[in-house]
Amino acid sequence: MDKKGTVYLVGSGPGGLSLMTKRAREVLDLADVILYDQLPGDEILASLPAHAEKVDVGKYGDHHTREQDEIEQLMVSYAEQGRSVVRLKGGDPFLFGRGGEELETLRAHNISVEVVPGVTSAIAVPASVGIPVTHRKFASQVTILTGNEDPTKEESAIDWDWLAKSRGTIVILMGVKNLGKIAKFLVDHGMDAATPVAVIERGLRPDQRETIGTLETIAERAQERKVRPPAVIVIGGVVLLYTGEHVIPR
Repeated sequence: MDKKGTVYLVGSGPGGLSLMTKRAREVLDLADVILYDQLPGDEILASLPAHAEKVDVGKYGDHHTREQDEIEQLMVSYAEQGRSVVRLKGGDPFLFGRGGEELETLRAHNISVEVVPGVTSAIAVPASVGIPVTHRKFASQVTILTGNEDPTKEESAIDWDWLAKSRGTIVILMGVKNLGKIAKFLVDHGMDAATPVAVIERGLRPDQRETIGTLETIAERAQERKVRPPAVIVIGGVVLLYTGEHVIPR
C-alpha cells in the first residue's frame, strides 16, 4: 500500500507575512497541495509557492465554493495519494476555524496530522490599536465567541445572561451581521448601555479601520460607516485604552 501523506492544519495568523510563524512558512513551502480561503489575506496568498496545487475552498458571504464536508474529503483524498497537504486558515485553526472537525475526520481515516498554531486575531487585532484584552484595572478574564449565532434564537449555545453580567472583556469574531442584535441583547440582559465597544475591520492590513462607540450607539455608527467583515468586535472597559480615542462617543 502506498504511504499516505500528511495534512497540516495551518493558522496563518491575523494578517500579513510578519505575523505568520516560521513553522507555517516551512510547511507551506514544502506543500504539494494547499487548500486556502480568503482569510489569510492577499499578502500571504501571493506568497504561496508556485509548485503547489492551490485549491480555493473559501466562503464568500452566502456563496461557499466548497461545503465543509467537501473540504474534509479533499484533504483525505489528497493525503491518500501520498501528497503533503496544507489546509491554510486565518488566525488559529482551532479558534472558530473548524480545525477540530477536520482533525477528527483525518484521524478517522488514519491520516497523519500536524496542527500549526497561529496568532489569533481575537488578541492581536485589538492589541494593534492599543486595546489589551485583559488589564488589571478593567478585566481579569476574556471571553471569545462567534458572532454568527443569532442571539435571539430560541436555543442558544451561549449563556447571554451570564455574559451580560460578567466583568470581563468580550471579543466577538464574525459578528458584524448580528452586531445590533448582540448589543441590544447584552443590554436587555443587564449590561450597561454605556459599555465601550470597538469594531476593528480588516485588522493588521493596510486598509484597517476602527469604529468606536458604546453598546447603545455602536450599531448606528457601524451602519453609518458601512462596516463590513472581516472584523473583530471588542466589548468592555479595555476599549478605553484605544490609541485613537480616549473619549468614547455616545
